[in-house]
Amino acid sequence: MKSVIFAAAIASAAAFAPVQTGKATTALAAFENELGVQPPLGFFDPLGLLDNADQERFDRLRYVEIKHGRIAQLAFLGNIITRAGVHLPGNIDYAGHSFDSFPNGWAAINGPDAISGTGLGQIVAFIGFLELFVMKDITGGEFVGDFRNGAIDFGWDTFSEEKKLQKRAIELNQGRAAMMGILGLMVHEQLGGSIPIVGEL
Repeated sequence: MKSVIFAAAIASAAAFAPVQTGKATTALAAFENELGVQPPLGFFDPLGLLDNADQERFDRLRYVEIKHGRIAQLAFLGNIITRAGVHLPGNIDYAGHSFDSFPNGWAAINGPDAISGTGLGQIVAFIGFLELFVMKDITGGEFVGDFRNGAIDFGWDTFSEEKKLQKRAIELNQGRAAMMGILGLMVHEQLGGSIPIVGEL
């Protein structure tokens, strides 16, 4: 039994050891200097989504990554804030149900005290409207994921090119962290228990 546990420990540790690889293919080498290729992982494509990919495919995947990262940041903060007891004032419907009368997290959508199906339908319809008509990557934007659409700037044009790359890298990394964070919160919510800062799930 001890030898089985030891072998399993060695095998799992080997997963984190650096692997010697041959020369990268030209398709992968084309993306090794892109924004987001940063230490400690460097170029990371374990599913091979960029095998034999062109720039258009890379830009589409980057667009999706940025969009999901932004959504995950909102989801993570929304989860933390509502669990801290901060809710919108007033009522969520004409029946007089207040925002804080509904549970937090997944239970607000699926459970005995969840939002009604009509309310959930309105939320899904609003998200669909944003997806189809508002959150569109503009043609000819400065970079993939540029949703400013000529209306919102916040001083972006005053930054140097180096500062712009730094800001975009920060957003990309925070989006990646938020995707892992909201996934972790959803898993822990299903497992139950308590998490520091978040509290009882």
